[in-house]
Amino acid sequence: MLPDLCYNKKMMETTLAIVTTSEITGRVIKKQLGIVRGSSVRARWFGADIVAYLRNIFGGELTEYTTLLDSTRDKAMFKMSEEALSLGANAIVNVRFTTSQIGRNAAEILVYGTAVMIE
Repeated sequence: MLPDLCYNKKMMETTLAIVTTSEITGRVIKKQLGIVRGSSVRARWFGADIVAYLRNIFGGELTEYTTLLDSTRDKAMFKMSEEALSLGANAIVNVRFTTSQIGRNAAEILVYGTAVMIE
């Protein structure tokens, strides 16, 4: 196991090494299994918009949106991890995030990387 490199949420039963670099120090990539990705599209909730509008007037972090984006990122990471595990990977390298607006009140978060076997 690689506890210092792992994305290990409660929803994950298997630990994967997930890194933004092209290699993992002290490990050897034995096989590249292909590109894996996960995406999640979430819409804003009207009630959160009202609270965020008020916070915008008085200042401060828009925690409603922060929470929404955090859960959306987690869902995208989970989907990417599931795809990597289905290929037999034990790590994902070169992980990248991107986001785009879908319509007026929705955004997509896409995460992608290369599934690999390491030893």
